[in-house]
Amino acid sequence: MPFARRPLSPVRRRAAQALAVTGAAALLLTGCGSSGSSSGSPAAASPAAGPAGGGDGGGKRTVKDATGKAVEVPAEPKRILTLTQEDLDAVLALGVKPVGITNGQGLAEPPAYLKDKVQGVPVVGNLLQPVMDKVIAAKPDLILAGDMQDEQVLRQLREITPATLVTMAPADDWKLAFRGIGNAVNKLDQANKVIGDYEAKAAKAGGELAGNKGAAVSIVRWNPTGPSWMEKKQFASGVALDMGLTRPAAQDKDGNAHSPALSLEKLNEIDGDWLFLSTLTDDGKAALKEVQSKPAYQELGAVKNNRTVTVDGSVWSTRGGPLAADVVIGDIVKALGAS
Repeated sequence: MPFARRPLSPVRRRAAQALAVTGAAALLLTGCGSSGSSSGSPAAASPAAGPAGGGDGGGKRTVKDATGKAVEVPAEPKRILTLTQEDLDAVLALGVKPVGITNGQGLAEPPAYLKDKVQGVPVVGNLLQPVMDKVIAAKPDLILAGDMQDEQVLRQLREITPATLVTMAPADDWKLAFRGIGNAVNKLDQANKVIGDYEAKAAKAGGELAGNKGAAVSIVRWNPTGPSWMEKKQFASGVALDMGLTRPAAQDKDGNAHSPALSLEKLNEIDGDWLFLSTLTDDGKAALKEVQSKPAYQELGAVKNNRTVTVDGSVWSTRGGPLAADVVIGDIVKALGAS
């Protein structure tokens, strides 16, 4: 599955709107037949009938995944396997070490910002591309399958354990997805606290940026075919907005995807008070290096003012989670707080 699909392009995002209607909000709701709130507010999942199963010693709960499917999960999962770095970020933020993970987006290894937290954890494949023999060997009692849309792969995973959850829909907000994962692993209260702590930290950090408070930050991923700027609800952009920063007028667009790759003639769209640049592949790095000598790039205001910052694409160009959000806050404070 190509890495460029995450975040979705505008065309694929529109095609996925039907699925996005249910979204990760479903993960916050109880299973069929529960008396939970219908308002979309978090509700505790109801215990399933019958004796405790799966050897977890804690019974079962029923939750709905991000597609609205009711799934029975262990009340206290012990062996969680994650198929995306967003799922991995989420469980680590909740104090859970998984029994299997996948490589980071566009990487042949776990994302660098999480690497020290997953020492010794088996890698079972690439992002959303699990090797089934390795999944079986990990003996998971709960699989968090991110935004997996390959029904054949999902069927295989559910043969390994029926407790396999699609944890996010294509247009889901990262905080909603994180709360849904928190509910799936029976740590919703803790997830809410993590989000509260993050929001307080973001607001405090943004308020301490002195002359850069409210600055317009351009958030760009450089692809082999050119740069794409991130929409307002994309993960890193959301963190910047939570810090009280703004986006350049050309990038002030709702959505959690990215623009098509821009030509040199449209390079002015990536300008801002500050320009945060990331790449995901070696080809992207080469394309960025090539354009940096061209007049169209050198004429950007952020470039002229020496306000360009290179950041980790595996953090800034993904859907993210609380630990990635902490990295983004740190990157912004390091750049803007020192100016």
